[in-house]
Amino acid sequence: MQAKKVLILGGTRDARQLAFRLIHAGHDVTTSFAGVTEHPVQPEGKVRVGGFGGAQGLRQYLQAEKFEVLVDATHPFAAIISANAAEAAGDVLLLRLERPAWTARPDDHWINVENIEVAVSALPLKASIMLTIGRKEIEPFIARADLKGVARMIEPTTIALPPSWILILERPPFTLESEMALLRDHSITHLVSKNAGGSETETKLVAARNLKIPVVMIARPFKPVVTTYSTVEAINTHISKLGSKTG
Repeated sequence: MQAKKVLILGGTRDARQLAFRLIHAGHDVTTSFAGVTEHPVQPEGKVRVGGFGGAQGLRQYLQAEKFEVLVDATHPFAAIISANAAEAAGDVLLLRLERPAWTARPDDHWINVENIEVAVSALPLKASIMLTIGRKEIEPFIARADLKGVARMIEPTTIALPPSWILILERPPFTLESEMALLRDHSITHLVSKNAGGSETETKLVAARNLKIPVVMIARPFKPVVTTYSTVEAINTHISKLGSKTG
């Protein structure tokens, strides 16, 4: 194996796991955070925090630091960062680590929508919702005076919530028992979620299925097509084979 200099665009659990695996395999790894989350869980290895100034700034950073591999391991909904990575990579090998999207089971009741705006419109009058889309895009839901419910996120929003809303600050994972209790205790009629995939937050979907609660599921945004792996193990193997006789 030939050691590589790798930049991971991180912020996800998969990114942290990949950094750990690559470092212990002997690679030189830096993880970059956009700086959106104030207190991110720190990965092993070197860390960079803050934006690059678009695709051009990222390209200059890659060249100046002589990175050989760029791994886009950002959230599935981080479309702008992924687009910048695709534009900036140039001669640097670009790989994407992205967990598979969730798929509905026959006993699920999903209302599939394209974006936040359609999700708001899909909710019936006076719905009591559990909102699990993060803190940045909740305003359109709050603006509907007839809606109420629970907004769960990792860090607090700057938007003042009306008295009919409850803010819950928690990090996943969540147990099925706690998710079902939350839905029951707040008389939730609809769950609103982005299709982030992964096991950390999937229990809310199981809870909604068990309680026969409809799920308004927001589809993933378009991203440029690049070589993509769905597991840490697969992308770690790819990088570790680079430059080897069998690679």
